[in-house]
Amino acid sequence: MDAPLTLDIISAEEEQAWNRRHLAEPVTAPAIRFWGYREPALVLGCSQRRLVSPETVRERAGLDLAARDAGGGAVLVGPGMLSASILLPLGHRYAQQPPALSYHWLGEAYRAALAEVGITSAVLTPETARHLQREADPDIGWACYGGFSPGEVVVGRRKLVGLAQVRRRTGVLFVAGLLFGRTDWALLCRAFGRPPDEAQRLADGNTCCVDEAGETLSPLALLCSLQQRLWASLGDPSGPT
Repeated sequence: MDAPLTLDIISAEEEQAWNRRHLAEPVTAPAIRFWGYREPALVLGCSQRRLVSPETVRERAGLDLAARDAGGGAVLVGPGMLSASILLPLGHRYAQQPPALSYHWLGEAYRAALAEVGITSAVLTPETARHLQREADPDIGWACYGGFSPGEVVVGRRKLVGLAQVRRRTGVLFVAGLLFGRTDWALLCRAFGRPPDEAQRLADGNTCCVDEAGETLSPLALLCSLQQRLWASLGDPSGPT
């Protein structure tokens, strides 16, 4: 059975509130939600919460600030990003894998959907991710898209999909961010208080669907393909709304 595609256009804080609300009670069935964004915002990883205040981010860059419960680095969400939240019950096979190995199924779903629209990409194995991370620029490690983790999706050595997760006694949440359009890396650096030259380094280390497949690529077509592949891997398309 095919579930209808749901793409909610929201704020960064609304996305995080949905994630927290659905992990606050036991997850009884897999669920998928796709997100687009009304306006840009800075989203911090859980370990970065005290590094910058909402007032400072607003003053520096005119952005709202949100914090996610997942780890990893800072992300600039906005109209160029398509995100996903995938909830799994604790008993699901993908929820029981070690963290370093638990992303491969998700990265593979993205890789296959991207291939369908003409983008050739690869899913990082733990070994390849370690190799790329050793060679990554340490100055931009504060950004999610400044480093590499197993299961993430790359085109050559340029990142396209970033992944993170939250594990609770109630269930597991996987989150994914696809760089569909071009990111304003200078805005991200300004919001986080980093030197302007780091924007070009981030641009050099990442790509996006528009640059790989052209301006006419339909985000909905890509998400429909991705959703089909995710449900084929996860099981029955039912769960919370």
